[in-house]
Amino acid sequence: MTDKNGAAGGDLPASLEAAWGLRDRPAKGPKPGLSLERIVAAAVGIAAADGLGAVSMGKVAQELGVSTMSLYRYVSAKDELYVLMQESALGAPGPLAALENGAGWRAALTEWASAQRERYHAHLWALRIPIGGPPATPNSVAWWEQGLQALEDSGLGEGDKTSVILLVSNFVRSEALMMSDLAAAVVARGVTSDELMASHERTLKRLVDPERHPGIARQLETGVMSEPDDPEYEFTFGMEVLLGGVEALIRKAAGGAGGPEDRGDGAKSA
Repeated sequence: MTDKNGAAGGDLPASLEAAWGLRDRPAKGPKPGLSLERIVAAAVGIAAADGLGAVSMGKVAQELGVSTMSLYRYVSAKDELYVLMQESALGAPGPLAALENGAGWRAALTEWASAQRERYHAHLWALRIPIGGPPATPNSVAWWEQGLQALEDSGLGEGDKTSVILLVSNFVRSEALMMSDLAAAVVARGVTSDELMASHERTLKRLVDPERHPGIARQLETGVMSEPDDPEYEFTFGMEVLLGGVEALIRKAAGGAGGPEDRGDGAKSA
């Protein structure tokens, strides 16, 4: 098989060949309606309904009314299916209004992160798929590119741009995963999120020793843990802190006051 440039594609993982459409499609078999798209859609439906752990080649085949072996003509393994499911569910990024309006890198990156978070929250099961390496599927590369475009006029060097993208992406993923875990705990215990946190506070009050844990003891005394939980606050706060740090980095580099060293990409961080 060759890629679009005529080069051999055998050195690519099977999942990437499938995601980029570089794999030869199988000839029609006894089930002409079966396709890679239908297989992936069925797997996504199972994950959305019952979680990623419920997805298996056998379950997908049952959902489609075909034999398990027939799926292997399109997907070589479950790990490959996971990659294609994530690619399908998270999709490509939409346009950034902040970029179109010239609102600046900070507004653009905030909008980019918020859009990514929205996709994760719509498909929380996708967070359970292990990260197998740097972005390489079509949609993940498109998100990466859009993040870099958001930083185009920031003054950062190319290496630092990538570092900022990774930093923000990891924060978005971590925050969404934490919210997913908390939501699962709420469902498992049959309580509300406020009731869960109140139970946690009562537990800490029984266990925390003010002499050994003075910081936590002060938190309990002030009642901060009892305050109503705003699901948007932690994300907004985290983004403000992250981007405030990036802005300080840009100002420091622009002033030449001991900015970051050359990242090996041929440009300083200014």
